[in-house]
Amino acid sequence: MSREAGASTRTDATVLPGSRAADPRASRALAFAVLLLGGIAIAFSPIFVRLAEVGPMASAFWRVALAAPFLIAWSLWDRRPSAPGASSTAPIALAGLCFACDLAFWHLSIVYTSVANATLLSNFAPIFVTLGAWLIYRQRVTRSFLLALGIAIAGAALLAGPNFSRGGSQFTGDMLGIVTAFFYGSYLLAIWKARNTGSTSRIMAISSSITAVLLLPVALAFEPTLLPPTLTGWLMLFGLALICQVAGQSLIAYAMAHLPASLSSLSLLIQPVCAAAYAWVLLGESISATQFAGGAIVLAGIYLARRSG
Repeated sequence: MSREAGASTRTDATVLPGSRAADPRASRALAFAVLLLGGIAIAFSPIFVRLAEVGPMASAFWRVALAAPFLIAWSLWDRRPSAPGASSTAPIALAGLCFACDLAFWHLSIVYTSVANATLLSNFAPIFVTLGAWLIYRQRVTRSFLLALGIAIAGAALLAGPNFSRGGSQFTGDMLGIVTAFFYGSYLLAIWKARNTGSTSRIMAISSSITAVLLLPVALAFEPTLLPPTLTGWLMLFGLALICQVAGQSLIAYAMAHLPASLSSLSLLIQPVCAAAYAWVLLGESISATQFAGGAIVLAGIYLARRSG
């Protein structure tokens, strides 16, 4: 049986009492909707980071540090039995390490290049996820999916086109954005692997705690202070923790139990589309006709990927 076909047997699969099994198509459709909702939630990240009143490394640390107690409480409350082999924490620990690197390099890239550029380049993760899923886990990748991947990434490039750097001092930031994409792709693959046996609550509690521990010395080394000076700054950090980490990343982790890793990562390209829309509404940043077209192309690529999956 292929991994895609067996995805519905993982922990957290929805089966109605008294029924033989959930409709696989309905389960995948629900998981896809949950995945998109998670992408919509994490798209608030650049907004909260910009308004947090602390440096980028400090906001990266607080994102997971403030989220960890809520996730641990959820894990303790979630008493459902684990699947066989769930005691192995290696993929979860790897996810925590990769997510720490992802946040550190992404927040650092914001210092050197534009927020739009950093967000765009970090969302090239589907390339690494698709390659890793094929090389490591032997997931089948169809030509139609590769076409959808190319369309979605081309749309994302158009979306951030007006802010794309042209060399010089921003080159370092752009390269850090590419490194971010590699680590975010590795994080998604680790989460996908961990979801074979572990519940969403357990995975998120452990991985976020590991990320927080790893980011604390980085934040202390890079930032003059970790504490925002006003209540507004704290509210932005709690929004980053609860909306983006607790809600957004947990929804994504849940959905990845029921979807191929490559489709999951590609669908998360909805993030730069939503981030641009949020910046337009909340920060007054203009969006050109080209950027509107790029957002539409991204959504078309996600639709084609869903059809091919």
